[in-house]
Amino acid sequence: MSWGSELWDQFDNLEKHTQWGIEVLEKYIKFVKERAEIEISYAKQLRNLSKKYQPKKNSKEEEENKYSSCKAFQSTLHEMNDYAGQHEVISENMSSQITAELSRYVQEVKQERKSHFHDGRKIQQHIETCWKQLEASKRRFERDCKEADRAQQYFERMDADLNVTKADVEKARQQAQLRHQMAEDSKGDYSVSLQKFNHEQHEHYYTQIPNIFQKLQEMEEKRIVRIGESIKTYAEIDRQVIPIIGKCLDGITKAAEGIDQQQDSRLVIEAFKSGFEPPGDVEFEDYTQPMKRTISDTSLTTSKSDGKSEAKPGGKSRGKLWPFIKKNKLSLKLGTSPEDFSNLPPEQRRKKLQQKVDELNKDLQKELDQRDALTKMKDVYSKNPQMGDAASVDQKLPEIEQNIEKLRLEAQKFEGWLAEVEGRLPTRNDNSRRQSEVYEAQNNSTVNNNCAQDRESPDGSYTEDQSQETEVKVTPTEFDDEFDDEEPLPTIGTCKALYPFEGQNEGTIAVEEGEVLSVIEEDKGDGWTRIRRNEDEEGYVPTSYVEVYLDRNAKGAMTYI
Repeated sequence: MSWGSELWDQFDNLEKHTQWGIEVLEKYIKFVKERAEIEISYAKQLRNLSKKYQPKKNSKEEEENKYSSCKAFQSTLHEMNDYAGQHEVISENMSSQITAELSRYVQEVKQERKSHFHDGRKIQQHIETCWKQLEASKRRFERDCKEADRAQQYFERMDADLNVTKADVEKARQQAQLRHQMAEDSKGDYSVSLQKFNHEQHEHYYTQIPNIFQKLQEMEEKRIVRIGESIKTYAEIDRQVIPIIGKCLDGITKAAEGIDQQQDSRLVIEAFKSGFEPPGDVEFEDYTQPMKRTISDTSLTTSKSDGKSEAKPGGKSRGKLWPFIKKNKLSLKLGTSPEDFSNLPPEQRRKKLQQKVDELNKDLQKELDQRDALTKMKDVYSKNPQMGDAASVDQKLPEIEQNIEKLRLEAQKFEGWLAEVEGRLPTRNDNSRRQSEVYEAQNNSTVNNNCAQDRESPDGSYTEDQSQETEVKVTPTEFDDEFDDEEPLPTIGTCKALYPFEGQNEGTIAVEEGEVLSVIEEDKGDGWTRIRRNEDEEGYVPTSYVEVYLDRNAKGAMTYI
């Protein structure tokens, strides 16, 4: 099947069809270009999404990455970033291998098509010119024949007329002969023109036009093949990244399979373990008969030498049922924590101290390495003065030695605290204690007696205070919605402020120097004493800021200075 033989008379339709073919090619190029833009936009959105959920440096999210589930999520974000990279590859390959190549090819096809149809129009113009020449020679032959016929008729009339002279007849005869000769010549010209036109027409429809149409057919078929190859490339570009995308998905699956719930649970224990022992059982207290309150072995007002305590009928103390009591939960956020982290629970304190020791040892090792490097540099400069001045190194060495000594002393100090905590953690207090489930500042230093730690302190821990002379009285366990029905703590003594205290933090109270206030909770080892002013204003003050005088029933007045 050939366009030249089958479509010899469809020049205009072929011109429209080939133009449509180029438009289809351009339409496909536009489609691929928009697909590449979608891929690059999708890749950008994936990268932004991955970046959005990346943990911020030096934030709590970064600390949470120790959990396997968080690590799996971070691996997923990393793999999604690589996944986005493959979509960028798709966009780049489609732009270079399809869009750019086909754009150049379209320009070539347009030029080729233009050239073929230009040649076709020239051929058509030539055959039209030949046809016009043939028509002109035909009309001339026809005109000459008519002229010769009229001249012959005129000669015959002149010859038959007796009144016409012989000269006129001869002249008419010669004119008739001339016209016949001209008709014969026109006939010959017309015959030649006709033969020439037939030859040109045969060449036009059987040689020239078929050649041009054949080239157009080849051009169109090549265009179709090129589109097919481009579509195949379109699919191959996607197929090439499938293995890498599969690896990204395999990485996500592997990260998910690497989640260890038991390990995460152990990490939670390590992160939040306080080291406290659970509270003991609450003893049954019989209110059907008068009972004397047993003096707590851990009370600061109890003397070890005094085996009996004075009972004070009518005294009462509230029984706290943490964590249900809401009113007196004080969250004291001090500006600076103690250097030895004594405000933390034992296990958390041990971790902080261990972390501090590791940091100090790391800094110490850096200083030692720097000292060794400067020492070697000094030896080199001493042996080779041209390389540098050894005196400049001597100026830095004393400073480094001071830093080393300072870091060593600091490390020894924290190691001592760490050894103290690690040696204390296995021991268990025989007395039942109610302790915070969050964490409690624990300091085991004793001031003449064991300090009871079962109370609610400014840092959020809970303790239960019992006075020597009060009778145990458990309040009913019926609380309202806001838990505001607690009875106020009884006064157990007085105190005098040695220094002014601003009390800017939540849970504290401001005092002036020399001010006398009531003591309602003694210091249980965390460095804070709870006081009251005017029966309606109470809070905590540092124990070192006040001089405490306990009630007369306590054996001797205890003084905190």
